[in-house]
Order: sequence, then C-alpha cells, then structure tokens
Amino acid sequence: MKKYISLLSVLLLNFTAFAQQDTMAYSAQRVKVNSLLAERSARFGQYDESLNKRTGIFGWQTKRDIKNSNEILRQVVLTDNNIFKELKVLMDYKDLQNQQKVAVADNSEARIENYRRTIKKLQDQNEQLKQTSKSGGKNLSNYIIAFLVLVMAGGFYFFNKKLKRYEKASV
Repeated sequence: MKKYISLLSVLLLNFTAFAQQDTMAYSAQRVKVNSLLAERSARFGQYDESLNKRTGIFGWQTKRDIKNSNEILRQVVLTDNNIFKELKVLMDYKDLQNQQKVAVADNSEARIENYRRTIKKLQDQNEQLKQTSKSGGKNLSNYIIAFLVLVMAGGFYFFNKKLKRYEKASV
C-alpha cells in the first residue's frame, strides 16, 4: 500500500512539474508576443512621424524621406510577420493544453469506468459467495443430520439386536 501511495505521489509531482513548465513556457511566449506588439506600436509611431517629416525644399518630402518611411513600414510588416508566427506558437501551446486537459479527462473517465466495472464484478462475486455459503451450509448440515440419523438408527438396530440376545440368553 505504501508503495502505491509513494508511486502516486511521485506521478502527481511529475505531472504538476510538467504543467508548471508548460505554463511557464506559455507565459514566456505571451511576454514575447507582448514585447513584439510594443515594438510594432513603437515602429508604427516612427512611421507616422516619418510621414509628417518633410526635409525637402518648400516643405516637400524627398526621396530619402520616402525611402526612410518605406523602410520603417517594411520593419512594421516584418514585426507583424513575427507577431503572427509567435501567436501561432502561442495558439499551439493553448491547443496542447486543451488536448492535455481532454486526455486527462478521458483518462479519468476510463479509470472511473474501470473502477465501476471492478466494483460491480466484486459485488457480483460477493453475492455468489453469499448464495454458495447459504446453500453450502444447508447441504453440509443436511449431510451431518443424515449421518447422525444413520448412526442413531444403526446404533438402535445393534443395541436392539444385543438386547434381544441378552433376553434370549437370560430366559
């Protein structure tokens, strides 16, 4: 019994450690996505500023201003792509967590069903043993009573025979 309890406790500790690792990985991934979102916001702010920047003659934008704006916009798009990749990883973590919960629930349901079957089987066996013991006890007592009746009848017969011999011998 102690072995089973210690084995169960080790399994539970490992499961909680795995769950904590998974939760920590999920949290780290969320932090990464949040930092990418903050970076995107900062870059988009830079892009907005670059659109208003006009260093040319008469307040016009130069090719350099437009190239700079396009480069910032390209960085925003690259950051968006990274965000999508990291969100996919985050969603995969969430799906994995959901799959684990479903697996644990299915495993628990299967174990409970097995316990129910075992309990039902043991109850049926117990009922059979009770019926066997009741009928077996009656059969044994019937045999004992029959044996005692036969012994008494045999004893009466032999005693009666001896009694008749003594009566013949004494007459």
